[in-house]
Amino acid sequence: MARFLFTTWEGGGHVQPMLLVARDLAARGHAVLVLSDPCNASDAAALDVPFQAWTTAPFQTGKTRDDDRLKDHEADNPLAVIQRLLERVMAGPALAYAKDTLAAIDAFTPDVVVSQELLLGPMAAAEARGLPLALLAANVWSLPTMAGAPPFGAGMLPATSDEERGMHAMVGQMSRGFFQAGLPDLNTARAALGLAPLEDLFAQLDVAKAILLATSKAFDFAPDPLPDPFAYVGPYLADPAWAEPFTPPPGGAPLVVVSFSSLYQAQEPALRTIIAALGRLPVRGVVTTGPTIDPAEFEAPANVAVVRSAPHSALLEDAALFVTHAGHGSTLRPLMAGVPLLCLPMGRDQNDNAARVAHRGAGLILPADAGVDAVADAASRLLDEPTFRTAARALGAAIRADEAARDAATALEVLAP
Repeated sequence: MARFLFTTWEGGGHVQPMLLVARDLAARGHAVLVLSDPCNASDAAALDVPFQAWTTAPFQTGKTRDDDRLKDHEADNPLAVIQRLLERVMAGPALAYAKDTLAAIDAFTPDVVVSQELLLGPMAAAEARGLPLALLAANVWSLPTMAGAPPFGAGMLPATSDEERGMHAMVGQMSRGFFQAGLPDLNTARAALGLAPLEDLFAQLDVAKAILLATSKAFDFAPDPLPDPFAYVGPYLADPAWAEPFTPPPGGAPLVVVSFSSLYQAQEPALRTIIAALGRLPVRGVVTTGPTIDPAEFEAPANVAVVRSAPHSALLEDAALFVTHAGHGSTLRPLMAGVPLLCLPMGRDQNDNAARVAHRGAGLILPADAGVDAVADAASRLLDEPTFRTAARALGAAIRADEAARDAATALEVLAP
C-alpha cells in the first residue's frame, strides 16, 4: 500500500474535505498523515486521521476571531486581499512551510504529497524531494490559471460573446500579474531548497501531476472538458466535529437556517440584520454563529434561536430556506437538500458561489450590508415562490449525483509509484 502526506492550513472550509479524503485512503489500507494548524487536531481525531502540527510554519492554536492570521476582512480592495494571501500564506512563509514539510517527508517517507492549492512551500518541498504532487481544492478553482473559466472573485458568469471572453482574459491577466508580487519570496524559498528560480509564481503549480477539484461539476462554471491536469472528484462535505446536537424551535412555521463563515469576516452586522428580518416573518429561525463568534453577542426575537453550532444535516431535513455568506460548503449542502438560498457574500469564493446559485434560479443574492427590509422581502419571496425550491431541488439532485461518484482516493492512488 502507498503513503500519502497531506498539507493544509486553517483556512476554514477546505480543511474538512482534505481530512475526509485522507480518511478514505486510510480505509483502503494506505498510510496517511495530515500536516495542519494545531487547531485542526480535534477535527482529524474525530475522523481517526493521523495528524501532525506545523512547528516552523505559521499556525493557529484556536479558531476565534483573534486567532485568524489572514484577517482579510480588514482589506478594503481585492489587491489588498491578494497581498495578505501572498505575505501570510502563499509566498512569505513558503520556506517555513517547506521546512516543516521536508521534515515530515523525511520522517514519514510518503509516496505522494497532497497540498492545498495556496501552499506553495509544500509544493516546492515535494519538488525538491522528487515526489509526485497533487493539489486538492475544496471549492471552485480560485487562481487565475484555468483557461476558459470566468475570472475568480467577482461572481462573473460564463462568457457568451467574444467581447465577454476578451474581458475575462483581461481580468485574468491582471489578477495573474498581481500575484507576481510574491515571486521574490517564493524564489528565495526555492533557492534554499536547491531549486531553480521561476519567472512566474504560478509555475510552481505546474509541478502538480493532478489538480483535484472537490466540488460538483454540475455546480461549477468551468470549461467542459476540464484542461489537464484538472479533474472533478466530487464534493466532500459533512458536519464538523464541533457541531453540537440541537433541536429547532417547535411549531409548524417554515424553518429558516442561517449560517455564515466558520472563519471571522466581521459578519456581526449582517447577522444582526438577518435576525431582525426573521423577527418580522412568520418563521422559525436558527442562526449558527460558528466558533469565531459568541451567540451571546446577539439579541434575538422569540422566533429566532442563536446558537454557536448545530448539525446542519439534521436542520436541512426540515429547512425551507438557508441564509448564508455563500461559502462552498454552506452553499452546496442546502442545495443537496433541495433548499433555496439567500446569499449575502462577503468575499473569498462567495461571490462566485452565489453567482452559480442565482444563475440556476436556486436563490437570490443581496449585498452583505443589505438592510432589514431588503432581507425580509427577499426571504419572503424565496419562501413564497415555488420556482426557487424547484430549481434548488434540480440542482441539488445533480450535485448529489456528483457526490455519490466522488473518488479522490482513486485519483490519488494512481500517482503512487
